[in-house]
This record gives sequence, C-alpha cells and structure tokens, in this order.
Amino acid sequence: MNGLSTVLIVVGLFLLGGVISFAKQGMPRGVIVLLGISAALCLVAGVLRIDGLY
Repeated sequence: MNGLSTVLIVVGLFLLGGVISFAKQGMPRGVIVLLGISAALCLVAGVLRIDGLY
C-alpha cells in the first residue's frame, strides 16, 4: 500500500461523507450523484492500486 492509494481512499471517503451530508441538507440530486460517482471512482482506484492492478 503506497501513498497514492492511501490518498485516493481518504479522498473517496471524504467525498462519501459529503454525499451523506448533502443528502441530509436536501441539496439538488445532480450534485449528490456527481459526488457519489466521484467517491466511487476514488475508492475503486485506491483499491485497485493496493492490489497492483492499476
């Protein structure tokens, strides 16, 4: 596990927290979907870098 995979996972979790927070605040659905997609991409990229697949 190197530094970049750690950063990607931390950013993904941060964005996931933003999704939860924005959903509770009643923000527009488009913003929540965009944050959710970004969080998923960061988390998947971080996990793939841990496995050495990417």
